[in-house]
Amino acid sequence: MRLVRDRRGNTLAMMAAFLIPLLGLAGSAVDVARLYVVKARLQQACDAGVLAGRKFMTSTNSTLDPVAVTQAQNFFSNNFKTGWMGSTSLVFTPAKTSDSQVAGTASATVPMTLMKIFDMPDKPIAVNCQARYDVADTDVMFVLDTTGSMACLSGGSDTCGTGSYSYIRPTSGGVPGYAGSNGYAVSELISSGANVSRIEALRKAVLSFYDAFAANADPATNVRYGFVSYSSVVNAGKAILDVSPSYLVGSGGSSDQPYYQSRHVYSDYTISTYDVRNNKTQANCTAAPVRTPSTALTYDPSSSTATSTSDVWRAQGAYNSNSYFCYTRTETLGPRWEYKKLQWDVSSLVNGASSMTDPTAVDGSKTQWLGCVETPVENPGQTTFVTSSLPSDLDPDAKPSGAKRWWPHMQDIEYWRTAATDYSNGDDTRNRPSLGSPTMAQSGYSACGKPVKRLGVMARSDVYNYLYATDFVPQGGTYHDTGMIWGSRLISPTGAWANDTATWPGRNPPNRVIVFLTDGVMSPNSNSYSMYGYEDYDKRVANGDVGSLTNYHNARFLAACAAAKARNVDVWTVAIATSTSTPLQTCATTTNQALFTPSGNGLSAAFTSIAQHLAMLRITK
Repeated sequence: MRLVRDRRGNTLAMMAAFLIPLLGLAGSAVDVARLYVVKARLQQACDAGVLAGRKFMTSTNSTLDPVAVTQAQNFFSNNFKTGWMGSTSLVFTPAKTSDSQVAGTASATVPMTLMKIFDMPDKPIAVNCQARYDVADTDVMFVLDTTGSMACLSGGSDTCGTGSYSYIRPTSGGVPGYAGSNGYAVSELISSGANVSRIEALRKAVLSFYDAFAANADPATNVRYGFVSYSSVVNAGKAILDVSPSYLVGSGGSSDQPYYQSRHVYSDYTISTYDVRNNKTQANCTAAPVRTPSTALTYDPSSSTATSTSDVWRAQGAYNSNSYFCYTRTETLGPRWEYKKLQWDVSSLVNGASSMTDPTAVDGSKTQWLGCVETPVENPGQTTFVTSSLPSDLDPDAKPSGAKRWWPHMQDIEYWRTAATDYSNGDDTRNRPSLGSPTMAQSGYSACGKPVKRLGVMARSDVYNYLYATDFVPQGGTYHDTGMIWGSRLISPTGAWANDTATWPGRNPPNRVIVFLTDGVMSPNSNSYSMYGYEDYDKRVANGDVGSLTNYHNARFLAACAAAKARNVDVWTVAIATSTSTPLQTCATTTNQALFTPSGNGLSAAFTSIAQHLAMLRITK
């Protein structure tokens, strides 16, 4: 009985009994972990192999060409060494898919370690992989500074531009009034070698971008390009008309009239008086004034004058004050102008006419709409903006109606003045902002440049022809906000031009990119006739605080940048300068995407690097 009650040594027996199941648990944990690690490495090696195979694939045959197979096998072997973790029966098979990509399978057998005690067999594992090597469908909107300083050498100062020239605008690509009209531009400075004008360096850089992008693109990749050239205004008229003329004031007919800082004939003034004695008696000296032309405040177009004839009974002269006679008096009359804010009917231009009679002239001359537009501003003087609730003048998705619509920018009927209401006798045009002389092109008081190019498929020759057209020239002053506002509108996936950037059938949504280039800092002028009219009198941006005008425009620029990025548009900024500015860094999606270079060759390198960055590898499993 004592022996039965003695329990000493029981623990040893129990441990001997539990040792076998404990060994099984430990063994399974170790071997399952090894299987997981080997499978993960096998997947990585498979991915690397098919990526390499796709990169080196050149044949159009249905089977993968030998060079691609070799490279795929090499990359697989470099990532999964034979015998790693004791694995055996290693097999990797790359193959070409029906859509000209590369897929692969990889397998290996992993021996058991502790589980061999339980007669567990070695475990085969297998993975699948597939790779694409291409650039995703991509839309690229170039927003390009084409202001007067772009005529300077790419390595020179901003004061180097001298001289201007006239040119004839192309007969296609813009609104009817643009075709074949005269323009003025700043003469580009030409130098030998790489030191070309900034705008020439820009032309070469854009072509370098196109070439780099094309070199990395898969044959199945879709790429669209668009262009916005900007100064103080943007020529978006044709793009607006193509989508909906209703976005413009004037589309509603002759009663639908925008306002301009302009002038109209206020009264006649007497240029000269000539009396001829007519021998009428005093009783018959009664002829009332007869005006030619008879309509009040109109004039002979050939002379811009009118005449008024009447009878006057007067003394013969200063020395014959007692001798009175009847005279036929002929007065030559001219227009007296009143300068103020006025409404004008431009509906004929909005509805397709190439010209209309200039309402601010009396000689019957015509005026044309070149395609640039003005914009209202909902909250003048605003510097803080909420990206999710932007005013219509900054909203990339704006489809304006009513008082929020755009309207034609009309350089021939806009006038600057020295007072709230001003007057002049005769055809005083000294303050007219029209590009009627080279000095206006240089000063930037009004500069309606090349029409925007909406997003679309462009061959290299199309890009070349756009950049080397007669109207892709330097003129005007620097307003970065005008360019970014219109660039973001034309590439927004939810705006008025959304169809241009729509997803290609059966594809993923395209990458959307803005490449913004400038050679200078913001430099608005309150006396310039810009997209916002005359700031001195329209007060749309700074609301009278012209001393801080640059700050207001920079705030609008950054709001437009933020709006683009909020719509998943990738923004790159490039400055032709020795450094980038804080606004350009803030505008870019990342600070690394705010590039700068003072040289022409550097500009091409910067654009090429952007294109290469966008040519990304994509892997699908």
